[in-house]
Amino acid sequence: QNPKTYAIVKQLLAEGNAGELQKYFGSRMEFGTAGLRAAMGAGISHMNDLTIIQTTQGFCRYLEKNFSDLKKRGVVIGFDARAHLSSGGSSKRFARLAANTFISQGVPVYLFSDIIPTPFVPYTVTHLKLCAGIMVTASHNPKQDNGYKVYWENGAQIISPHDKGISQAIEENQEPWPQAWDDKLIDSSPLLHDPYAMINKEYFKDIQKQCFYRNINKETNLKFVHTSVHGVGHKFVQLAFKAFDLSPPFAVPEQKDPDPDFPTVKYPNPEEGKGVLTLSFALAEKDGARIILANDPDADRLAVAEKQDSGEWKVFSGNELGALLGWWIFTCWKNNNRDARAIKDVYMLSSTVSSKILRAIALKEGFHFEETLTGFKWMGNRAKQLMDQGKAVLFAFEEAIGYMCCPAVLDKDGVSAAVITAEMASFLATRNLSLTQQLKAVYDEYGFHITKASYFICHDPKVIQQLFDNLRNFDGKNTYPKSCGRFKVSGIRDLTTGYDSSQPDQKAILPTSKSSQMITFTFANGGVATMRTSGTEPKIKYYSELCAPPGNSDVEQLKKELDELVNALEKHFFQPEKNKLQRKTE
Repeated sequence: QNPKTYAIVKQLLAEGNAGELQKYFGSRMEFGTAGLRAAMGAGISHMNDLTIIQTTQGFCRYLEKNFSDLKKRGVVIGFDARAHLSSGGSSKRFARLAANTFISQGVPVYLFSDIIPTPFVPYTVTHLKLCAGIMVTASHNPKQDNGYKVYWENGAQIISPHDKGISQAIEENQEPWPQAWDDKLIDSSPLLHDPYAMINKEYFKDIQKQCFYRNINKETNLKFVHTSVHGVGHKFVQLAFKAFDLSPPFAVPEQKDPDPDFPTVKYPNPEEGKGVLTLSFALAEKDGARIILANDPDADRLAVAEKQDSGEWKVFSGNELGALLGWWIFTCWKNNNRDARAIKDVYMLSSTVSSKILRAIALKEGFHFEETLTGFKWMGNRAKQLMDQGKAVLFAFEEAIGYMCCPAVLDKDGVSAAVITAEMASFLATRNLSLTQQLKAVYDEYGFHITKASYFICHDPKVIQQLFDNLRNFDGKNTYPKSCGRFKVSGIRDLTTGYDSSQPDQKAILPTSKSSQMITFTFANGGVATMRTSGTEPKIKYYSELCAPPGNSDVEQLKKELDELVNALEKHFFQPEKNKLQRKTE
């Protein structure tokens, strides 16, 4: 019933454009553990009013089956600022249609009345003890995309088998229910609640538990620049600084207000490096700020850059900031916990493709470190399990600039991470240390961890499948590579098939998934490299790391060795020319 998508389809029919119609209606968007992520537009392969109604009907029926008290507890729905003029889709409209679906079935809905950061949804699920949460966002994807992200009652993103159960329920509930399109009905419903004011108050109260140096914050001369990259983060990071008694950061004026066209950047993704930060560098130079904090558009990720004495800017990788935040959060915990026995219940987590620096810190300091599969859905669910056993999960991170610094949110949170980074920098400044110097000190103490990650773009699933099949049948059937150029392979873990050469029974310990590709190679020189497909983008990613024991300070030699390993990996395992892969361009 959306006049814009209806007109698009009518036009294609009139033109007899079978190719485009096939694209729009050939296959339904797949509902996975990340929910939905696709371009906005007409047809069942896109995000639009109809596919949102169908998805929510399925999700509603699945929740009714799983929770006898769904009509008492209810769900929370949030949205970012994305909008798509040509198809009439927007995050706000999708959120209202989803709310209407639940309310039509007698389920209370806590619908935020304005844009929010993604972490507010898992926070609200936990805080109000709701059955589930939905966030309508495509995070840092290109502007035409949108997404539908789902949280379970434990406040973490869903993991299997919920994705399959919801997917099945969507298939069974495709015809829109009566009044499904009429979202105005919710405005007069007693089942509609707006949690905006309360959550804004409670969230900032909760993150203050991670504020340890209020006096330093009040006095610091350090200046910060913040950019929300045309997304939702501006207001919330300003409020977070206020909650920590820090002077507000300078906001990049061209990027501080939400704009679904993301006009000043090619990709609205701070992970893409310096291109996204050009305006931030200019403002920092003008205002004399030394540190830049950049959120992605839904403010669940954080990138940080620091001006060096040379005048150059250093953009920290996700692994480097993970090392700094892990060191800082543990140090703060240690200073506030004098009981030596408490450390046996302390945990930190990171994903298997992230740096193992936390493992090195944990070994030396005596707390527990665990790795999980890639993605915060795994870290959030594991953190909740541990917390339910009375353990303290201080920190979790992934190299894709995602950080969970605060146990009140069981997902990555770029708002709390930004203000905690600012407090850490302010504290270090009182010791005449920069973030860069402290990072070196962390590596000096716990051993250098040099990492390098990148990706190739490939739009052809057959090529991707062939590439990974070749690795599994490298020297004949069912044989993996024994070397990569001059580098000898000493171990292989394949989480697609469940094979792990390092285990006595050759079975991997981490859960395996046939639906995504992921192989990790360990090399005789101590290097580790993982190749995997992305769940949300047409990319084959790789991650590599060389770890040295404490005391090995020849960083340049380590970097050179890792560069050579990565070059060999690209040449022999990816074969970009043969497979027509497109390189990541800065």
